[in-house]
Amino acid sequence: MTIQQQIKNHLATQPEAKQEEVKALQQLVLKLSPKAKVWFDSGIDDKGKLVANPTIGYGLFTIQYADGRTKEFFQIGISTNATGISVYIMGLKDKTYLPENYAEKIGKAKVTGYCIRFRTLKDINLAVLEEAIQYGLEHSGKA
Repeated sequence: MTIQQQIKNHLATQPEAKQEEVKALQQLVLKLSPKAKVWFDSGIDDKGKLVANPTIGYGLFTIQYADGRTKEFFQIGISTNATGISVYIMGLKDKTYLPENYAEKIGKAKVTGYCIRFRTLKDINLAVLEEAIQYGLEHSGKA
C-alpha cells in the first residue's frame, strides 16, 4: 500500500470535522515545503504493538542518537488523538524555543519543546502555527 493510501485510510477512521482540519494542516505544510518527503507512521512498533498515535509526516532530517546510531525521520508531524490534533516539530535542538516564542500567542494550545497540541483549528491562531512550522522546517537538526 502506498503512503498516500495509508494516509487516506487513516483519515477515513477520523470524524469528518477532524479529517478536514488535518487536510488543511497538510495543505499548510505542503505550501511551506512543496517538495517535502511524505511519511506515514502507523504508530505500531516492530513487535506489532501500538505505541503511538498514527502520524502523517513531512520533510526529512536525521536523528543522531547518543550511541552514534542515526535514523531518518520527518520534520513536521500531524497526529490526531482523542482530544484533538498534535503538530510535532521535530529536530529542534533548543527545547525551550517553541514554548518561549509561541505558547502565549498561538491561542488555546499546549506548547512543549516539540509539540503544539490543540482541540480544533478554531482554538488557535493559524498564522502563528504556520510561523512555528516554518521555523521547524528551517531549523530541524541544526544547533
